[in-house]
Amino acid sequence: MGFDYCGISKADFLEEEAPRLENWLNKNMHGQMSYMQNYFDKRLDPRLLVPGAKSVISLLLNYFPSETQIDATAPKLSKYAYGLDYHLVIKEKLNHLLEFIKENIGEVDGRAFVDSAPVLDKAWAKKSGLGWIGKNSNLINKNSGSFYFIAELIVDLYLDADGPIKDYCGTCTRCIDACPTDAIVAPYVVDGSKCISYYTIELKESIPNDVKGKLNDWVFGCDICQDVCPWNSFSKPSTEPMFKPKEELMGMTKNDWQELTEATFKQVFKGSAVKRTKFEGLKRNIDFITHV
Repeated sequence: MGFDYCGISKADFLEEEAPRLENWLNKNMHGQMSYMQNYFDKRLDPRLLVPGAKSVISLLLNYFPSETQIDATAPKLSKYAYGLDYHLVIKEKLNHLLEFIKENIGEVDGRAFVDSAPVLDKAWAKKSGLGWIGKNSNLINKNSGSFYFIAELIVDLYLDADGPIKDYCGTCTRCIDACPTDAIVAPYVVDGSKCISYYTIELKESIPNDVKGKLNDWVFGCDICQDVCPWNSFSKPSTEPMFKPKEELMGMTKNDWQELTEATFKQVFKGSAVKRTKFEGLKRNIDFITHV
């Protein structure tokens, strides 16, 4: 299917994550992401999402690009948004995998998840030994870093579970030190409402003036805490052809971004995750970083 890593955990209540999630929500670290409050119980127990669930199969798919935006002064996009929308790419792969399991094992009930349902992807990937949660709250794989999409199949099939691995962050604080908006408020704790990704994607109203000059030219997402992570020196370019960036996107100059029209937006970002902001949202972000 092209996935890079696969790990398995027992479908059980996430005891360790329950108080952490509750505390995070109580401190309003989700900002306007009200959907994070929904389905609290389902987030912590996959058996409520898939009745009779026995196992969670976690998968990682590398999206690290082989190229970067040509104009170094142009507004920046998070690397995960360079190619085709990952939801479309991964959902298809997961459905193929579920069919493969059924063909080889028999009647198996299960559901595919890719970042669009109340599933704590990183917690399951960590439980299944695919990596540890870094101080920037991203899942880090010892061999390949953190530029991965995480997805799951939750199935009613007993499978031998893998175990977690240790944390290899050590005393490093590069991600915390590098965040321009101080969103990493403590090791392993990110205040989502201060994150550049939140300001540029999730926030629907005006970006607050107190972060003026702090977005470092990011207009969709942010990779700073991943770019500075030493473990990402092991990142290798993705071999998934659908994640290959469009030439016209990589070639956009600073001027092209500033003069972006709705027609160009629809053309360049067709099938892209960037459509989530809509044209007006992306324009708002571009204007915010260019008008000092």
